[in-house]
Amino acid sequence: MPGSRPARLFLVLVCLAIAGPAIADDTAASLAASARAECEEGRRATEREVRKQHFDRGQALAERAIALDDNYADAHFAFFCNYGELLRLDGETITSVLSLRKMMSELDRTLELNPNHTDALAAKGTLLVRLPRLLGGDAEKGEAMLRQVIVQDPNAFASRLTLAKTCEARGDREEALAFATRALQIAREQGRADKVAEAQATLAELRAAR
Repeated sequence: MPGSRPARLFLVLVCLAIAGPAIADDTAASLAASARAECEEGRRATEREVRKQHFDRGQALAERAIALDDNYADAHFAFFCNYGELLRLDGETITSVLSLRKMMSELDRTLELNPNHTDALAAKGTLLVRLPRLLGGDAEKGEAMLRQVIVQDPNAFASRLTLAKTCEARGDREEALAFATRALQIAREQGRADKVAEAQATLAELRAAR
């Protein structure tokens, strides 16, 4: 048919026009941003299966971002975020040493590429404070990193709560209360009921221990 080739060409051009924006947007930056969004949605979800679905999607998106640009710090942090949440889906304890090493390697890669990556600094500081020395923990170094975070980001909520607990553990009650009180203010300013509840619980524990 004489008109078949032009018709096919027209269809191809239409398909390219439709697919063009999606293809152009399939970058390491956009994939990493989507992966981080999945991680945050998973954290807010309350049902285990829903949380897992978000983290699985986020990890897959982060892997695609890394494949496109291995030197993009946010892509590695997005992988760390989702992979770490999957590891502690059923509790705070990470029992696999190999999984822990993989998680830490992505975090270290993020900081290698961007030493001032605030979220990565916060995550690394928290892990160093919480992990036993046998698994690479270093409370002093971790606390220093968390203090660096709150200088860089005055609204860093989680870092302040971790610092509050760290200060309490060594007997510095007043500074612990100051960190937790500021964390509660931040949570209220952000309108995050979940964070408000977490900060209030921390403050209640600190005051009960007095």
